[in-house]
Amino acid sequence: MLHLIAGRMGSLVARRATVALTTSSARMASHGYGSEVSETVDMSQPMYWDRLDTPLPDKAYKDELTAADKSLKQKEKGPWSQLTNEEKIALYRLMFNQTYPEMKQPRSEWKTVVGGIFIFMGITGLVVWWQSVYVYPPRPRTFDNEWKAKQLQRILDMRMNPIEGFSSKWDYEKGQWK
Repeated sequence: MLHLIAGRMGSLVARRATVALTTSSARMASHGYGSEVSETVDMSQPMYWDRLDTPLPDKAYKDELTAADKSLKQKEKGPWSQLTNEEKIALYRLMFNQTYPEMKQPRSEWKTVVGGIFIFMGITGLVVWWQSVYVYPPRPRTFDNEWKAKQLQRILDMRMNPIEGFSSKWDYEKGQWK
């Protein structure tokens, strides 16, 4: 018995060691991903995003500056009165991707949401219709108007609940409702 347990433990340890020693790229390639593995993003590092409630993001929009961008950054250190409007806009675009008016522009995301709601309601309607046709039994005959009229006549003939019920509102001498 002990020999069987030791053998199973040995195979388990060998399998885990094999998995641990193989590289992740080899494992991903074996699953058909090949070189399409995406890089992981370190979420502990500062990130950039445009948000109305955060006017100054953690880092600049452009991290890697070209030679023209670097010369513009050197000009920035001098007096701003010597910069043209185009250079000021270019400096702004180095730091931020969008301006506040650009961020506040209405998006057409609501159309997608409303479309999704309508699609969901349509599918739900089709499911309800299918259930009413194929799942639920036919409507009982006690719901027919003819059956209800006969049932009411029987209640009146038996004089059921003559104090507060239907029989109290029926005039038996005239044969009509009071």
